Amino acid sequence: MLRGRSLSVTSLSGLPRWEVEELPVEELLLFEVAWEVTNRVGGIYTVIQTKAKTTADEWGDNYFLIGPYFEHNMKTQVEQCEPVNDAVRRAVDAMNKHGCQVHFGRWLIEGSPYVVLFDIGYSAWNLDRWKGDLWEACSVGIPYHDREANDMLIFGSLTAWFLKEVTDHADGKHVVAQFHEWQAGIGLILSRARKLPIATIFTTHATLLGRYLCAANIDFYNHLDKFNIDKEAGERQIYHRYCMERASVHCAHVFTTVSEITAIEAEHMLKRKPDVVTPNGLNVKKFSAVHEFQNLHAMYKARIQDFVRGHFYGHLDFDLEKTLFLFIAGRYEFSNKGADIFLESLSRLNFLLRMHKSDVTVVVFFIMPAKTNNFNVETLKGQAVRKQLWDIAHSVKEKFGKKLYDALLRGEIPDMNNILDRDDLTIMKRAIFSTQRQSLPPVTTHNMIDDSTDPILSTIRRIGLFNNRTDRVKVILHPEFLSSTSPLLPMDYEEFVRGCHLGVFPSYYEPWGYTPAECTVMGIPSVTTNLSGFGCFMQEHVADPTAYGIYIVDRRFRSPDDSCNQLTQFLYGFCKQSRRQRIIQRNRTERLSDLLDWRYLGRYYQHARHLTLSRAFPDKFHVELISPPTTEGFKYPRPSSVPPSPSGSQASSPQSSDVEDEVEDERYDEEKEAERDRLNIKSPFALSHVPHGKKKLHGEYKN
Repeated sequence: MLRGRSLSVTSLSGLPRWEVEELPVEELLLFEVAWEVTNRVGGIYTVIQTKAKTTADEWGDNYFLIGPYFEHNMKTQVEQCEPVNDAVRRAVDAMNKHGCQVHFGRWLIEGSPYVVLFDIGYSAWNLDRWKGDLWEACSVGIPYHDREANDMLIFGSLTAWFLKEVTDHADGKHVVAQFHEWQAGIGLILSRARKLPIATIFTTHATLLGRYLCAANIDFYNHLDKFNIDKEAGERQIYHRYCMERASVHCAHVFTTVSEITAIEAEHMLKRKPDVVTPNGLNVKKFSAVHEFQNLHAMYKARIQDFVRGHFYGHLDFDLEKTLFLFIAGRYEFSNKGADIFLESLSRLNFLLRMHKSDVTVVVFFIMPAKTNNFNVETLKGQAVRKQLWDIAHSVKEKFGKKLYDALLRGEIPDMNNILDRDDLTIMKRAIFSTQRQSLPPVTTHNMIDDSTDPILSTIRRIGLFNNRTDRVKVILHPEFLSSTSPLLPMDYEEFVRGCHLGVFPSYYEPWGYTPAECTVMGIPSVTTNLSGFGCFMQEHVADPTAYGIYIVDRRFRSPDDSCNQLTQFLYGFCKQSRRQRIIQRNRTERLSDLLDWRYLGRYYQHARHLTLSRAFPDKFHVELISPPTTEGFKYPRPSSVPPSPSGSQASSPQSSDVEDEVEDERYDEEKEAERDRLNIKSPFALSHVPHGKKKLHGEYKN
């Protein structure tokens, strides 16, 4: 039996405690298989890319990623090299000799992991034979017209072939293979059907059928145990894909998923309870200067303010220093991403701010890509007018400064009535006239192709948020990903997030939720829900999430209207905070980034690998279950300062005062809070093992 240093792990909420032995990685080979290796499609790319450094640091040259070959990705992201590992080199050579095209190199990301890339098109001539192999293995047939599924069959067959070659030349080393999502699942099915000596893990980041059902506005969480799975998959013409996903789940030694909420979903959709929950993390980079992220917030906020000056020219009757920037971003899934409930809550927030005669203005950005023709002419004109005014102001300032300088040199106090001549006044008056506009500021920056049926624009028309002067909530739909080369808003996504005050992501279907996690790492508060993996994770690990800038809307056990009211109260409470309170909250939010660092969350994956080795090779590896547990799971405590949530002691209207800020200063000891949080994060960390027999509650409403 292989033995190493003992590693004890305790699960959350008094669940079983696992004691395992640290793996001798020098005697193992680890392969991660995913369609998104070097190939950005969605969130799995982020998972693999950000986790690569932590895994490569642990496994060294025994860690490999397997993915598809695309020429443009290979040229820009991969440095070709020869395999150092003998088993891998032999496998690559053997496949190339038999008519395949296998590429090997280092992926040029942090950690520089080795990648094995298969050219799908080059091996397509084997498709019919491999369809027969899949039918013999699990009786699943793939229609000829489903090109994506056919590509996955080729990719999976090449993966199984490669793993067979590796195990034939492994020289006693044990192989662990982790497969991400149904796209990589065929490789797992064929490997198990051929009885390859490998330990397998299958990770689902979202169930195939779950995403389809939620997109159709079905009361999903309230009817999880009532769906006729085969019928639903068949009606959506994805039955063969569903069968591939379900077969992968049941063939794997260990089945994992990314969150507790997805674990419940997977148990009903895929008929197997996940063995381990493996939350998604990020590569957290700490600044050497403690408050550097606050400086970045101020810098990028100023750039967003410049855009707002241009967009609202002629209607800029609100104070930008008392303006809050909120945003929602992601795929254009109107209901799944919570854009519906967000817009409704904005209408109610607008009413509250107007009723209380607040001087706070809220500008909300919707960064959700949709089909467009081009930029909106009025939006482009706004930025041109802003730039023209800026140039005029600088020109007049130069002349003013020169006259002032000359007067002071002569020892005179200049006459302010004469320092500006008639031409200067004329230029300034013309500039003022140029800012007049007859129309309201546009609610979208682009010309939408489906303007009349677009869900966001249709809802804006219904609730009447047209950026009127009297509206305290202004809306801007930017139906395109952000880019630093854009003529409208020249900012990258990360820069834009840092410049905003709050990210709002009230999703109904969100297996994990990288957008609020990215906000947290950058020190920006965010709104999430208890139906997102991120929201559930924060509820589990933080005693008072709101105090740390994580607002969690209950969309699971409340009606749609109640959830909307709760979100409105969160937003209104945020508007009532003083500048000092927002700074305190951002400091707390940024400290949570340690909780999302792969250096900590990577051990969930370590636990899954221990477990799969003990099941695949029980005579060489073991995991002992010890009960009862001896320690509690880690949890961030409530901040010691009063109130626990920065908005908790605010008056009923969003007014702030210097006295209030002084009182808050007395309550808040940042260094003491930060030191306590640093010590807490080093406490024993919990690994989430889904308990068997524990009854799960379903949501009572679809909202």
